Amino acid sequence: MSRKIIHCDCDCFYAAVEMRDNPSLRGRPLAVGGRADERGVIATCNYEARAFGVRSAMSTAHALRLCPHLLLLPPDFIRYRTASRQILAIYREYTALVEPLSLDEAYLDVTAVDRCRGSATLLAQEIRSRIHDEVGITASAGIAPNKFVAKVASDWRKPNGQFVVPPQEVDRFVAELPVKKIFGVGKVTADHLLQLGVETCGDLRGWSLADLTREFGSFGAKLHRLCRGIDERPVAPDRERKSLSVETTYNRDLPDLQSCLDALPALVEQFSRRMARLHDGETVHKVFVKVRFSDFTRTTVECVNPRPGPETWIKLLTEGYRRRALPVRLLGVGVRFAAPAAPDLQLSLFAGLAPHGDGPP
Repeated sequence: MSRKIIHCDCDCFYAAVEMRDNPSLRGRPLAVGGRADERGVIATCNYEARAFGVRSAMSTAHALRLCPHLLLLPPDFIRYRTASRQILAIYREYTALVEPLSLDEAYLDVTAVDRCRGSATLLAQEIRSRIHDEVGITASAGIAPNKFVAKVASDWRKPNGQFVVPPQEVDRFVAELPVKKIFGVGKVTADHLLQLGVETCGDLRGWSLADLTREFGSFGAKLHRLCRGIDERPVAPDRERKSLSVETTYNRDLPDLQSCLDALPALVEQFSRRMARLHDGETVHKVFVKVRFSDFTRTTVECVNPRPGPETWIKLLTEGYRRRALPVRLLGVGVRFAAPAAPDLQLSLFAGLAPHGDGPP
């Protein structure tokens, strides 16, 4: 039997909570994020700001150049987590199979749910209506037979909309998707695929599993499945997260250690945003830095540290770089969590990080 998966995603969540609590903010370009003078980054913005080209993950300085009258607010994760808990409580009234991805999005498996005559479409409409009425913000939803397609579909009619991809339409729907819609295909991989003549998932289907594996390693097998709309991952409500990391592959190799140190603040900023989006506050046990050099060799340096500051990241990066002292094509930073997880840790967010550790922690 085909599964019925709903992916619910709140619309511009942080900004939506701010506008809910202060209606005078509505209609004005608004963003939540770090200060420009501290190398801050936009966490989210409302649709009025997006009309000027402002986007999440953009540097605050760039956002202010695009929209000089942008209203910038610092994040308030106490209020965001409160709203998130209310939304999760609504989800769990419909199914126990809820897999939170962050504070503002989750998968729901409603295959066996009889409510709303067993219609996933009607269930999504009712859930979204309750979020609006009880929490005071809007959410969009995608409904599909698997997680990959449902997540893509939830973005189709944002804001405050939903899109259904029935089983018989999955093949056609996925074939027309740009390959950048596949999770894990970032700008560098998308550019590489474009150079190979691949723009859509339909184009990618012309590549055999062997060819994709040869070109992209283990990631090639994932590309082979997802470009065909095949995703057998279950909704996992009890999934235990063991680590969290971010990494960037650079269009041009970083030539020396100083260049790597200069690139580090943006990477740590991106990691901090992802850490903040976790629903539960896992306890950090170790921190690590990964370096991949121009000759494709890689090294990982880690240490025990529950609250890493700028000096920790710098020390690990410096040690890792000196192991080969070659130009660097990829940098990554992350943490490994202790077990069992505890909810009392939150890394410092949106703070600046100076290359030599003389900025705020």
